[in-house]
Amino acid sequence: MYTTLLALHSLIRWLVLVSLVFAILWAYRGWLLRKRYLKFDDTVRHVTATVAHVQLILGIWLYFISPIVTYFLHNFSIAVHERVMRFFGMEHITMMLIGITLITIGSVKAKRKSTDKDKFKTMAIWFTIALLVILSSVPWWFSPLISRPGFRPF
Repeated sequence: MYTTLLALHSLIRWLVLVSLVFAILWAYRGWLLRKRYLKFDDTVRHVTATVAHVQLILGIWLYFISPIVTYFLHNFSIAVHERVMRFFGMEHITMMLIGITLITIGSVKAKRKSTDKDKFKTMAIWFTIALLVILSSVPWWFSPLISRPGFRPF
């Protein structure tokens, strides 16, 4: 089950990133070009938040069954000084929780705004900040600090 969840978490990461980048570009487009906020725009906002929440659920589930996290939690005083253990035991989950919280707040605030411009602006700003937080804590395959494959097989 662990390897399947890990593969799913790795795959859905790309859905989160693609939907978030699309939503950000779409929001800036709407905001700067003064577009009307239509049902499609609301769907983009909603789908982006939903995909992020699915990833969050998988990530939390994975956190509780991960051997790396288990080691980290049971050997905290040693593991906190090991880069990989600290990253997956503490840093990754904290930053991703912050990122998804920012997406959620941005989504809710945008939904409640009264003008089209404010809806797009709110979505653009909150989702951009969330993307920066998320990008900073993905274990990219090219990272010299913590690296994992871009895609994991099932």
